[in-house]
Amino acid sequence: MTLPRPFVLSLMLLGGSMAATPPAAAKGASPAYDLIIRGGTIYDGSGAPPVTGDVAIKGDRIVAVGKVDGTAKREVQARGMAVAPGFINMLSWATESLIADPRSESDIRQGVTLEVMGEGWSMGPYNATMKRQETERQGDIRYTIEWTSLGDYLGWLERRGIATNVASFVGAATVRVHELGEDDVDPNPEQLARMKLLVRQAMNEGALGVGSSLIYAPGSYAETDELAALMTEAGKCGGMYISHMRSEGDRLEQAVDELIEIARRSGAPAEIYHLKMAGRANWGKLDAVVQKIEAARAEGLRITADMYTYTAGATGLDAAMPTWVQAGGLEAWIERLKDPATRARVAAEMQKPGSDWENLYFGAGADKMILTGFKNEALKPLTGKTLAEVAAMRGKSPEETAMDLVIEDGSRVGTVYFLMSEDNVRRQVQLPWMSFGSDAASQSTEGVFLKSGAHPRTYGNFARLLGRYVRDEKLITLEEAVRRLTTLPATNLGIAERGALKPGYYADVVVFDPAAVADRSTFEQPHRYAVGMRDVYVNGVAVLKDGRHSGATPGRAVRGRGWGRCG
Repeated sequence: MTLPRPFVLSLMLLGGSMAATPPAAAKGASPAYDLIIRGGTIYDGSGAPPVTGDVAIKGDRIVAVGKVDGTAKREVQARGMAVAPGFINMLSWATESLIADPRSESDIRQGVTLEVMGEGWSMGPYNATMKRQETERQGDIRYTIEWTSLGDYLGWLERRGIATNVASFVGAATVRVHELGEDDVDPNPEQLARMKLLVRQAMNEGALGVGSSLIYAPGSYAETDELAALMTEAGKCGGMYISHMRSEGDRLEQAVDELIEIARRSGAPAEIYHLKMAGRANWGKLDAVVQKIEAARAEGLRITADMYTYTAGATGLDAAMPTWVQAGGLEAWIERLKDPATRARVAAEMQKPGSDWENLYFGAGADKMILTGFKNEALKPLTGKTLAEVAAMRGKSPEETAMDLVIEDGSRVGTVYFLMSEDNVRRQVQLPWMSFGSDAASQSTEGVFLKSGAHPRTYGNFARLLGRYVRDEKLITLEEAVRRLTTLPATNLGIAERGALKPGYYADVVVFDPAAVADRSTFEQPHRYAVGMRDVYVNGVAVLKDGRHSGATPGRAVRGRGWGRCG
């Protein structure tokens, strides 16, 4: 097929130019390229209709797209396959899983080549107290914290070797804990100044902006003024604000208003993490939320959102209890839950909508809460059971059982909550400013990961989009889905030279079968890989070849606009 645009393309990394169809190599000459992917259906990330052609790679860069003559050290036939930029996971919790297993198999096997971290918490900046607490609270994955700042962590991961690229926001809660601890207090001017300096330092180290998570203590203790001040500092460095909003249920519209206000006051773009309407009583709020976002966009604010493609969320039992009982951190929360009077008050509040906190227990119900993550070996047999089932086994109320489990496990206890409407998921998939994030770790179907359950989004979020919602239900075209997995998030994040199939861009490239791509993970059997992804290249290196992980770890730290210029 003839491509619909001229193919004299700039080679940014060389400062020169060459035709997309260079002359054939002279006999005996060295190959012009390291790799040519031949004859695939190219989805370049722009949202334009696909074309049939070739992609040539040399080193870590794409150097030609179209009809490519010449030779390569290796050629791969992609006839009948889709060829696209690597996918961007806008909400990744691979922070610890990449330490345990750098292969990132559950995401690589779906075409993810960039993990974006930092939902409220980030792996720095730490102080000595935070390092001690984080070490003591570790679960199945154990490691030594050898870094202090967020930039240190990203560089440490890169040096160890990882299959995917990584990037991160700096966590608003992390900055808060660094200066204020885990109590429900407001910063004084001196403390706020230090928090702003930490944000600026993180931006200079390559953070993408500020990420908040406002239903969880201690992040929930931050007021709008504090968040706007931090984001204004990040905005000076080209950062964006991204938030698990203060409510996704009963106070959803007010939470959207707060996010838009922070964007307006800081002058920075903002994104809503995993947009949803949680709880049946709130399913009808999607139209109002979309109207608010569209109005802000019309005003000139760049407001976007991301989502996962399931009707259940996953978090901990902390989202089932009021935040006042959690003030001071995990250990203080557990100690309070041992007091009979406190338990009675907590149980009473769990049984009604939260007046100033997000009550996911009330939104889902004990029979729609699956327990997925324990650190206490004695409790691991409960993995996969509902809270209602465990309560019945123990002869106690679900509220009492939830409190007992937190105490016995010494953790927040991983929990899946069924909260959302499938109709809303379908409608959200069709929104043009919607990208996608797993809100999960990137795991393998072996080793330490089998000690706990998992939400199916861990293994299937992106494959489910391409298989169910694109191919089977035809809610959006494949070229539009690829745009929202690649160019849209890369543009929103301000990441240069990634997210598109263009000469000069980094060679993050995926080859998959649109007719076969599908999720296989279920709530009953979560540890199952997606299918249909054939080849994945990260920085020009084959990480997935013919559906098998190569063991290669060419991933790099990807840094934001403020890197090196916001000191």
